[in-house]
Amino acid sequence: MLTEQNKAIVLQFYKAFDDRKIEQAVDILADDFIAHLAGITEPLDKEGFKQFGMSFYLAFSQGQHVFDQVIVSHDKVVTCGKFTATHLGEFQGIPPTGKQIILSIMHIDRVENGKIVEHWGQGDALGLMQQLGIVFLPGLKLLPHIFKGIASKLLQKSA
Repeated sequence: MLTEQNKAIVLQFYKAFDDRKIEQAVDILADDFIAHLAGITEPLDKEGFKQFGMSFYLAFSQGQHVFDQVIVSHDKVVTCGKFTATHLGEFQGIPPTGKQIILSIMHIDRVENGKIVEHWGQGDALGLMQQLGIVFLPGLKLLPHIFKGIASKLLQKSA
């Protein structure tokens, strides 16, 4: 029964975030909460995690978590799915693009005494940057042209 309660607590957290009820979401986090996020070298405390979440909240409107899987094991709840939103505010120096984004996500949240005490988060940052038009990865058909251009420039410089 405790596992179902833990699942409900975690899903309530993401729903509050999606409903833009940030204070309600933060209230579900324990005072000694700690978050481990991919790409961030140091763990975040409750306030740091709130600030990180606010950067998404302010940059991406109409955010929605859709979980394909929710797996519960004892005190841990694993959520796998997608986060969709529209980029309408500045995000890490990137001006609003108005683009709809779909971000693949995977989270593990640990629950104690009705509060989330620890979070591990992984999001597809490269996919997000590509969707915002920041990172360009050429397709296989473009690679010969790119290499030809590079070789041509190198030959011109050496001549």
